[in-house]
Amino acid sequence: MLLKCAAVLGSPSPFAQCVVFGWCLSSRELWAASQGPCVLCSDHYLLSGQLDMEGALTARDRVGIQDFVLLDETTEAAFLTNLKKRFSKDLIYTYVGTLIVSVNPYKELDIYNKKQMDTYMGVNFFELPPHIYALADNAYHTMLTEFNNHFILISGESGAGKTEASKKILQYYAVSCPSTTLLNTVRDKMLMSNPVLEAFGNAKTLKNDNSSRFGKYMDIQFNSEGDAVGGHILNYLLEKSRVVHQNHGERNFHIFYQLVEGGADDLLRQLGLERDVQHYNYLTQGECAIVSSINDRNDWKTVKNALQVINFDEINTNHLFGIVASVLHLGNIQFDSDSKASIYTHLMLFSSQLLGVDAQSLQEGLTFRKIEARKDQVLTPFTIDHAIYARDALAKAIYGQTFTWLVNRINESMENKDPSRKTVIGLLDIYGFEVFYVNSFEQFCINYCNEKLQQLFIQLTLKAEQDEYEAENIEWEPVQFFNNKIICDLVEEKHRGIISILDEECLRPGDATDLTFLERLEDKMGNHPHFVTHKLADKMTRKTLERGDFRLLHYAGEVTYCVLMCQSKNAIVKECFSTMDPDSRKRPETVATHFKSSLLKLTEILMAKEAWYIRCLKSNESKQPGQFDEALIRHQVKYLGLMEHLRVRRAGFAYRRKFDVFLKRYKPLCPATWPHWRGEPADGVEVLVQHLGYLPHEYKMGRTKIFIRHPRTLYATEDAYEKCKHELATRLQAKYKGYRAKGEFKKQKEAATKIETCWRGVQARKEKEKRAWAVKVIKKFIKGYMTRGQAKTTDNSEYLAFVRQSYLNRLKEKLPKTVLDKTTWLTPPVVLQETSEILRKLHYRLMVRKYVRGITPQKKAQLQLKATASSIFKGQKDSYPQSVAQPFVDTRISKCHIYSCSLTVLCSVFLQYSVPVIKYDRNGFKPRPRQLILTQTAAYVIEEAKIKQRVLYTSLKGISVSNLTDDIIVFHITCEDPKQKGDLVMQCNHLFEFLTKLSVIIEIQAGKESAVDFTTGQEPMVYKAKNGHLMVVS
Repeated sequence: MLLKCAAVLGSPSPFAQCVVFGWCLSSRELWAASQGPCVLCSDHYLLSGQLDMEGALTARDRVGIQDFVLLDETTEAAFLTNLKKRFSKDLIYTYVGTLIVSVNPYKELDIYNKKQMDTYMGVNFFELPPHIYALADNAYHTMLTEFNNHFILISGESGAGKTEASKKILQYYAVSCPSTTLLNTVRDKMLMSNPVLEAFGNAKTLKNDNSSRFGKYMDIQFNSEGDAVGGHILNYLLEKSRVVHQNHGERNFHIFYQLVEGGADDLLRQLGLERDVQHYNYLTQGECAIVSSINDRNDWKTVKNALQVINFDEINTNHLFGIVASVLHLGNIQFDSDSKASIYTHLMLFSSQLLGVDAQSLQEGLTFRKIEARKDQVLTPFTIDHAIYARDALAKAIYGQTFTWLVNRINESMENKDPSRKTVIGLLDIYGFEVFYVNSFEQFCINYCNEKLQQLFIQLTLKAEQDEYEAENIEWEPVQFFNNKIICDLVEEKHRGIISILDEECLRPGDATDLTFLERLEDKMGNHPHFVTHKLADKMTRKTLERGDFRLLHYAGEVTYCVLMCQSKNAIVKECFSTMDPDSRKRPETVATHFKSSLLKLTEILMAKEAWYIRCLKSNESKQPGQFDEALIRHQVKYLGLMEHLRVRRAGFAYRRKFDVFLKRYKPLCPATWPHWRGEPADGVEVLVQHLGYLPHEYKMGRTKIFIRHPRTLYATEDAYEKCKHELATRLQAKYKGYRAKGEFKKQKEAATKIETCWRGVQARKEKEKRAWAVKVIKKFIKGYMTRGQAKTTDNSEYLAFVRQSYLNRLKEKLPKTVLDKTTWLTPPVVLQETSEILRKLHYRLMVRKYVRGITPQKKAQLQLKATASSIFKGQKDSYPQSVAQPFVDTRISKCHIYSCSLTVLCSVFLQYSVPVIKYDRNGFKPRPRQLILTQTAAYVIEEAKIKQRVLYTSLKGISVSNLTDDIIVFHITCEDPKQKGDLVMQCNHLFEFLTKLSVIIEIQAGKESAVDFTTGQEPMVYKAKNGHLMVVS
């Protein structure tokens, strides 16, 4: 049986990283028992060969807890430690209930591919490891199930990854939603709206190379079938001051650089621009126009393509880029000392032409103040500072209104005109809480926005908790938390709030300054516990405050704001009025009031929807992968209110699950519930927890869920289950393997029976055919045998052929192997006698030929000598047959062993043969060892000291040997000289070899009979007989 990592036995685990063996549910790929990360889902698990309780504990210690609600201690230190553990293993997502905490890793992770999207589609929120896709999918399916509206709030500091998070969610919906040509067009427009809004609303800051400088709320509209059919975008608080001023190390909005660097030559010529950003005042104040991580030319192509997808025609596109160019031209306009005329008249002409306004009117608006007195108008010249302010204010107003128009055009492009009811999922990507060294009106608005969202956040979280407790009939326990309504009222309360006082101060007659505004604040809010100024502070606090500062005690901490707005980078307060009808006498709405109204409307929109949250954190300020700056993370955790949210979630019960889900997972721990519980799930859970020893205060039973108060209770249960499941897995595996083996055996047995049946049938048919054939053959054989002696006929032809073939086959196996084998030739049948004789002769001739061809010259000489010996001795001497097998040698005594006395005499004579002999004296026949040497002319008998006898071949009458087995040789010598010694009697062990060698040299003749008698006896001997003759017994 295979065990899942996050859903063993089919039930979701609260610890997705407590993996056993089988497959990783994130990637659904098979895993062996080992330790390491899943290669597909990039989530790290402990894969242990020993599957026991310690394995699960090690996993928690190694990669942290995936839900902060399950921490043993809800302290900031425990929170950061868990976050750091997960970050070190590239686990950038962690839950706080249904909220996701995302830490920017500053590197690419392979966790956003199509396979990952498929994995998270339609899966329970807590079944898989934390992921932004899990939140997006659950929001989507909850919307379809309950047919209500939802929103996802994405917040965090600049550079924390908010924009990327919103992109990932849009991409997930683009892939996961049903697909048609029309729906694909809508999705393309939603996706391609991102690069357009990023070009016009994002810029490089000190913290982020692609920082969103506006708040964005985007509604994705779905029909009843879950198809994405439209969208709508709301934008908030565009940082228009960036158009005219950038701090050191920062840039203007991307679109300006993209146009200058990527625009075609014809387009730049038409717009009056040069391909050099250094020529434009609005683009060089930050002194970092060129950034290595930003490719403006490629981004320009992306923006152009995106505008086409969003259905921007060529005319509107050209007008849009004309307005962008006009802002650059305005930034280069300078004024002379009397401010009556523009120094750069051609820039004024270009700007008026691109804006479609009269050049003279534009010049008057930049250099004169118009004062209306009843029906008269008076033009008062600006000072240079006022003219520059008017120029910058116009540039900001143009760009701000253009951005609003751009958003409206995108909305028109994505608008769905179907009147049927739709549900929406909203994406709110807005600034996080900001605290700088100098905090201006911009930070004030941003932090006010975060105060409102935190208030909404706590309200919705508490409401969700209370609703769940009420639905489950669990007594609600009051939660202690900081209610930031007092701070929201401090900012937005009518007639008493900071925004109301700012509006009054900006619009009242007389000289209103930053310091008079601060004095009004001190008068109105002097006793407020969350408001402090230099005048109101105690002695210690005054050291940290300038005289032009005031401090608010936000929910996330203290922030000091500077009211000297002329020093601020944001000139919003200076222009303070929104665009209105110039003929209207109605009091204009300030930017602060407009932002407050927009924020209240946004709050109303969000209150009507179900909330989901993503909190984005920066891991470090240097944007380096793998670095975890605890001080920076602690700062963000505090300002994002994560600990506050965790305390709310943990105020009652840390863990809750439906009865059936809880029982399905943990039923193996109780014999009464395993393997099947037949009653109601609630009763089964009650039996289970009683068996596990839960104390009454540790849990509560709701209507459909069990609530567990402390994480340690759940950990104990999970560890017990971790220990138990391995035994269960073994038993299940054994049962399953037995079942599989039994089934396999039955299949094999049935298959074997079928094969045996078929095989027996085949064999029987073959046997029948074989027997029928055998009967026919036997009949023919018998008839042929009976007529074998007759002439060849039809009846005996096959028999005779069989006889021939059988004889030839047997003969082939028993052919004689040597020429001398004359007896083993196989006896032929009558019909083959003549043929057999012919074959025999051919075979022997063939063997003789092979033998002859294989004879070497040395062997040939040997055979010639043997043939000579055969002609002399064959049939003449009894010992000859035994000598045939013994080869002859050239000589029996090597030259070095011949007596030296003979060498001096015979040094000039060629020695033919030498052999040791025993010579018998004629008188007494005494034996004497001698050497016998044959030359071409004589034979020499030699002793050690001298040559005893020389026998010329011409004096040799003959040689005698007996026909017995002795080795006696008698040389018969002619006795013409009385001094001759007479016949020579010798005994030679190599008789046949010696005489054959001698016969080759001379021809032996018959001589006179010597006095040697031969006889036979039991033992061979030689002695002198009584008659005086030499007696040889052989």
